[in-house]
Amino acid sequence: MSTWLALGLLVISGLILVLYHDQGTIAGLDSSSFAGLMASIALLIWIGSSVLRDYAGRVGKAVKDMITWAGVILVLVTLYTFRLELLEGLDRIAHQLLPAGTNINLSPYNKERATVRIRKKDNGHFVVNTITSRKPITMLVDTGASNVVLSARDARSIGITPESLNFVIPVNTAAGKTMAARVVLNQITIGPITINAVEALVAREGELQESLLGMSFLNRLRSYEVSGDFLILRS
Repeated sequence: MSTWLALGLLVISGLILVLYHDQGTIAGLDSSSFAGLMASIALLIWIGSSVLRDYAGRVGKAVKDMITWAGVILVLVTLYTFRLELLEGLDRIAHQLLPAGTNINLSPYNKERATVRIRKKDNGHFVVNTITSRKPITMLVDTGASNVVLSARDARSIGITPESLNFVIPVNTAAGKTMAARVVLNQITIGPITINAVEALVAREGELQESLLGMSFLNRLRSYEVSGDFLILRS
């Protein structure tokens, strides 16, 4: 009987869609919404009758299965509710497992602007993996450097020819004073953070072993801070 009732409601919903499409409302609903409601009721009747038939005379099993499914639904709802906190917790674990310098994007979890967290290396320095002018370059974060400074090797990797530059800017490096050439980089990207048209210097051949991420980039962020063993950059 219930199967025929469900089938009848489906037929009625189909007729409503065919005969009353875009022709006013039925019981306060437009024809498509009313037909959808009828189809939903038909589906519930069919499922309900099947459940009652399967559990006829087995009340204990029905209660047990209902509790099981309620528990599953509760777990799923809890996981969905706290999904951002769980994902952030997994990222914190990743910070401890991934190599130092790996960029971790925190933006989806803290609801701020683009944010990246970087773990300190064992030597106490922060090393950042960047995409500079569309090429990967690893840079040492140096707040004492007024500009981004590229080694000659890294400059070549992004299409800059050091031999064609004028080395007229005096700079101080770990090896002492040297001369550098001024350039403008199309962009530097760290995770979700991108800064365009970054002023930079190119060091002479052999004068700098590792490129530096200096203040010409850092000053254009919304903020940057060191928190424990982590450097946090916010665009």
